[in-house]
Amino acid sequence: MFSIQLSTLQFFSFHGIHEEEKILGGQFEVTVSVSFPEQGSIQSLEQTVDYVKLYSIIKQRMNIATALLETVAQDLAVLIQAADNRITTVEINIKKLHPPIPHFQGAVGVSYKRVF
Repeated sequence: MFSIQLSTLQFFSFHGIHEEEKILGGQFEVTVSVSFPEQGSIQSLEQTVDYVKLYSIIKQRMNIATALLETVAQDLAVLIQAADNRITTVEINIKKLHPPIPHFQGAVGVSYKRVF
């Protein structure tokens, strides 16, 4: 089993339930790991999962404003697996950096794992 990771991707997006988030947007950090079965010695891109393609999917989905990060994570898992049916597991972590919570320092986020 192989895993491909895209770690600490940075996006400016408009996700959130508060009007302030929908207008001002915020910084998000996304980490995605996908697993797929080993099928011999990998010698070409066609034999593995293309992380450039994965990044494009993640970037496009992060540009769609959504109320809940849980929804974004679920959508991403489905979109990623649909792009390459060899993928058997998708793990996603999304952090909202600097959430609009009074006197809060840190990040909030969701983790999601889906096995196909």
